[in-house]
Amino acid sequence: MEPARMSGTANNPFQHIVEPLDPKNPDHQFYNLSKLGDPRYDRLPFSIRVLLESAVRNCDEFLVKSSDVESILNWKQTQTQTVEVPFRPARVILQDFTGVPAVVDFAAMRDAVMKLGGDPEKINPVCPADLVIDHSIQVDFNRNQHTGSLLFRSDSLQKNQDLEFDRNRERFQFLKWGSKAFRNMRIIPPGSGIVHQVNLEYLARVVFKHDGFFYPDSLVGTDSHTTMIDGLGVLGWGVGGIEAEAVMLGQPISMVLPEVVGYKLYGTPDKLITSTDIVLTVTKHLRQVGVVGKFVEFFGPGVAQLSIADRATIANMCPEYGATAAFFPVDEVSIQYLEQTDMSVTASSLSLLLCQVVELDLSNVVPCCSGPKRPQDRIPVSEMKKDFETCLGAKVGFKGFQVAPERHSTVVPFEFNGNNYQLSHGSVVIAAITSCTNTSNPSVMLGAGLLAKKAIECGLNVKPYIKTSLSPGSGVVTYYLKESGVMDYLSQLGFEVVGYGCMTCIGNSGPLPEPVVEAITQGDLVAAGILSGNRNFEGRVHPNTRANYLASPPLVIAYAIAGTVRIDFETEPIAINSEGKEIFLRDIWPTREEIQAVERTFVIPSMFKEVYEKIEKVNERWNSLVAPSDKLYTWDTNSTYIKSPPFFEGLTRELLPPKSIINAYVLLNFGDSVTTDHISPAGNIARNSPAARYLTSRGLTPRDFNSYGSRRGNDAVMARGTFANIRLFNKFLNKQAPQTVHLPTGETLDVFDAAERYRQSGLPLLVLAGKEYGSGSSRDWAAKGPFLLGIKAVLAESYERIHRSNLVGMGVIPLEYLPGDTADSLGLSGRERYTIVIPEKLTPRMKVDIKLDTGKTFQVLMRFDTDVELAYFHHGGILNYMIRKMSEN
Repeated sequence: MEPARMSGTANNPFQHIVEPLDPKNPDHQFYNLSKLGDPRYDRLPFSIRVLLESAVRNCDEFLVKSSDVESILNWKQTQTQTVEVPFRPARVILQDFTGVPAVVDFAAMRDAVMKLGGDPEKINPVCPADLVIDHSIQVDFNRNQHTGSLLFRSDSLQKNQDLEFDRNRERFQFLKWGSKAFRNMRIIPPGSGIVHQVNLEYLARVVFKHDGFFYPDSLVGTDSHTTMIDGLGVLGWGVGGIEAEAVMLGQPISMVLPEVVGYKLYGTPDKLITSTDIVLTVTKHLRQVGVVGKFVEFFGPGVAQLSIADRATIANMCPEYGATAAFFPVDEVSIQYLEQTDMSVTASSLSLLLCQVVELDLSNVVPCCSGPKRPQDRIPVSEMKKDFETCLGAKVGFKGFQVAPERHSTVVPFEFNGNNYQLSHGSVVIAAITSCTNTSNPSVMLGAGLLAKKAIECGLNVKPYIKTSLSPGSGVVTYYLKESGVMDYLSQLGFEVVGYGCMTCIGNSGPLPEPVVEAITQGDLVAAGILSGNRNFEGRVHPNTRANYLASPPLVIAYAIAGTVRIDFETEPIAINSEGKEIFLRDIWPTREEIQAVERTFVIPSMFKEVYEKIEKVNERWNSLVAPSDKLYTWDTNSTYIKSPPFFEGLTRELLPPKSIINAYVLLNFGDSVTTDHISPAGNIARNSPAARYLTSRGLTPRDFNSYGSRRGNDAVMARGTFANIRLFNKFLNKQAPQTVHLPTGETLDVFDAAERYRQSGLPLLVLAGKEYGSGSSRDWAAKGPFLLGIKAVLAESYERIHRSNLVGMGVIPLEYLPGDTADSLGLSGRERYTIVIPEKLTPRMKVDIKLDTGKTFQVLMRFDTDVELAYFHHGGILNYMIRKMSEN
């Protein structure tokens, strides 16, 4: 699959710098930026050079102008001036939770273009797109799930994959239709691995080639952890699904030229340190530095000590420390990795001019976890017990559960499979080796395997009620775990392969055994989940695990063996074996040298080649799936998965002038760090929720509900699932619940039901929020859902970058308090009625007035950051803009 657009335009004013890579082969050309003859180029950070090369190559004086090239060359001055530049990435990557709604939008856009008299086939990707199906599989079966048996369950993988296909057949059939109906769209079938690991090991080009031109690989993705590819020297980051759709249709991204923070690594990590410990340390450090909206470039002598897998781990968690991209320029280590994974490229050099430099001495990194509710809340393992016990009694918040002191020692006995056990606060009930953050890294995966081997040899085990799982990011992982001989030991501890996908990290952890749920509920226990993931927001991993910790794969196994997070591994044994001997974690922890010796022997190029040469054809159920081949999709009105969305109903060619929002009610009143999981959950559909009532009315039983993530092709489900997270904290209620107060009547209702009341009365809605509104996953339904609820604007102290972009894309106005202002400082209760004055002439980042029915008036910042974003707003959103554009003759 190659790009449909030209790699250089006929009227490009920079044609004079095109030259062959090799004079002996003049058909292989590139834009030699050094021929610009501009000394500013030599000092640009490498990530900015990628933006520059794209602007030069795509310059047509229409979508990309010479003035844009000048702005990038002048980065030293323009980086702090909110200068807008266009960027045309080489490709787009999607996963199925975001890919299905994208294809639904494309199908609906074709219908809309045809209604406006245009050619529906103009709605077609011109920028190559790869869609990896990895978010649908759940941990329904593991070593003993639903069997009543303690025996090793060797068929869990097959059972989970079969159930995945049975549940999602209609979605998969729709995606297969999309791969036929739309050009330049490739589908990687289910069971292949996690999108970012498949991208790293297989899809990444590093250097793109098209029409005889060579240029840097670059991409945007509809998943915030797209940044993982930055570890290979390929510039990429996550964008909203709506913005990605425009990119696929040929629209450049309009972005504010970022500042670049240099992150210098030096020193040598201790032999017991993992890459996970390093990335959790980096995450906390950069959160403190403040890198939101910036690029981070890593350099220094410590970089050479990091493998590509280590670098990818650090780049993967870029969203957790708030940066847009986390870039490791190509070096010799990159070249070695490309050779290992059966790819090839030429290395580049780098000289840096940076806006800020911060440092990390790798020798100071200690083993750590993060939690219990946010990935940036790092805790040294030596302090985990004390930290959890402090959190237990602390006020409800990111580091508090507010459990009364007399309840800290609560113990609940229960019976499981004929044996007696007990749970208490801090008991581990989920232990998952999962997520592209870690499963792409052989050092931590083999480390987990070696720890498992030593644990078994010492006579240790994991209590059978703990839900253990291993979900590798690709078949390569399974290959080297088996070849190295550690897979059997992992399985004996319960960490058998249960599927290839995000699984527990995305919230697809599946059900816990009923006796465990009953014990947690009876004691109102703060039970723990431990996972090698990148997200641990409350309510995401599982409804019954209120404390969730991110950790390296070896530590996941360690805490599973211990059965609790209330343990000090330095002074307390991890377990006592059948012979009565105390075993400490240090007795079974593998050293870096042990791990590297196994890695050198068993992680070899041939296994990558063997796995990936058949990746698009190996899934027989996918191969046999029959899908329609019509260019226009035939919507099934009985479907509860795929439904034509209402976004384009009544759309006309003519633009309407913007209108002020008059007397809006506040639907929800939030504090800080409301995540996209709070706004649009991806996990299970609660049986008493509006979405459940809708599905029940369509004849479905709870076992057929599937997850919110799998239902993103159906707006009726997703609107009802908006703000349906059971851990939602709304100031109107002063408790956690997916509910709000209908202000005209004072009734407490489910959020969707309250929004419906307002809609039926013709009343516009507003959301109030604190800092970091919309943090977390790149999730377009976190903007689409509020739009469908009738929310016209959000007023927050600050926004996560991707979510703000998604709000813009849906025509929802992102408003921001002026510096120093907050809801509290302005005396806002949220019970006022708000009039937002929208002038006829709008400019980027302008201030607008808000008038309250109390007579109070104050100003806020309208966060349309560029002229392009204002154009989208005038059209009612980016998709409306594209439909009108594609409908023109």
